[in-house]
Amino acid sequence: MRDFTILILPGAYSASVAVTQDILAAAAAVARHMNCPGPAWRTVSPDGGLVPLSAGLSIDTQPLPRPRKDDRSLWIVPGLGLGGVDEINAVLSSSASVRSAEVLKRHVENGGCAAASCSGVFLLQAAGLLQGRRATTSWWLAPQLAKIAPDCIVESDRILVCDGAITTAGAAFAQTDLMLHLIQKQFGESLAQVVSKVLLLDRRQAQSMFVVPSMLASGNTLLERLTTRIERTLPDVPSVAGLAREFGMSERTLARRVRAATGAGPSALIQQIRLNRARTLLADSRLPLEAIAARVGYEDPSALWRLMRKLTGRSPGKFRSD
Repeated sequence: MRDFTILILPGAYSASVAVTQDILAAAAAVARHMNCPGPAWRTVSPDGGLVPLSAGLSIDTQPLPRPRKDDRSLWIVPGLGLGGVDEINAVLSSSASVRSAEVLKRHVENGGCAAASCSGVFLLQAAGLLQGRRATTSWWLAPQLAKIAPDCIVESDRILVCDGAITTAGAAFAQTDLMLHLIQKQFGESLAQVVSKVLLLDRRQAQSMFVVPSMLASGNTLLERLTTRIERTLPDVPSVAGLAREFGMSERTLARRVRAATGAGPSALIQQIRLNRARTLLADSRLPLEAIAARVGYEDPSALWRLMRKLTGRSPGKFRSD
């Protein structure tokens, strides 16, 4: 009996696929040394055979099986390696994706579980598996997921979100966090801890520390202008009311448009830009925290310390370069 089924779509992100396979292989090897049960898995695709991945690589797969009520393997969708909404829509509209989504839906309806990371989460959405659930995905794709899945609570700052039968993770390399969690869920904390030590992997909690505000603005003219305005005026950023007046709209309209584009309001965007600048200064300079706080708009350095702890789970010193 298999514990996992890895579902590969054509063009999937090769690194995410490799991480999935390698962590399972490491867990199986470690389990043998620990004399405890280890994972068994299969790798499937819509049509079976050799499936092309990103970067010119490929992987051999079995054909997509029909849903079975006795299938208790946990289905995993690695990241698809898609950077934008148009790419995601094109892939998800293919017959291969439609068939895959239907099988995933039936599997969960039969009592099974499913997991995905990065743009692979959108396949779960296409299967109708995120309705009424909490989920995450790559932070720059979170606003689009929230837009097409209004019944889903998108927690864009989280690296990993578990809600019933569905587990989701952030950007493509969050597949490592996802796989360690699934190993722990299926085989216990001891095996997961040893695998993380053998592969030198840390289990992380938040995506906030990785957000690049300018990438959130990609393709959105208002957000690009707003981000540039905030970055250029640090440390003396205008109030949200002042920014709204500058851009010729009400505070409510500005908040609505920023939330639609990012999943959060203008104040959160300002905080993220301040945090990003502070991280850069911590890594690239030896300025004391007091000076860095002043440069990003905080009179009290403890306010910056609290913000960094809240959004990244780390103290400022952890961002210093050696």
